[in-house]
Amino acid sequence: MPDQILGKPGKLTDEEFEIIKSHTVRGGEILSSFKSLENAGEGALYHHERYDGKGYPEGKAGEEIPFIARMICVADSYDAMNTNRVYRNRRTKEFILQEIETNKGKQFDPKIADVAMRPLKEGRLEE
Repeated sequence: MPDQILGKPGKLTDEEFEIIKSHTVRGGEILSSFKSLENAGEGALYHHERYDGKGYPEGKAGEEIPFIARMICVADSYDAMNTNRVYRNRRTKEFILQEIETNKGKQFDPKIADVAMRPLKEGRLEE
């Protein structure tokens, strides 16, 4: 992804967002040949699919989304919220938990979200 898009402090244009969205296909292509992590290519390709079917690149929903991609979706979202970005500071633990809770069944597989956030709720993840 071009640095000028990744480091852009403001809102992305539609064209820039389409470029960003292509990272799932590119990542899937690159990781599909990895032998050390089974289904890594599927995980990369589909990690921006949403449980409600409103994601990309294919609009898969629920159990149609490979399990590894549903796990990566929660982990990637946690990482994005827990990291300082050019356009905003990292989010608080409370914000992250609320955001993931609010989006269970929408963006996230509810069961995976519950399991993934358990260590954060219990204070076992470093912030």
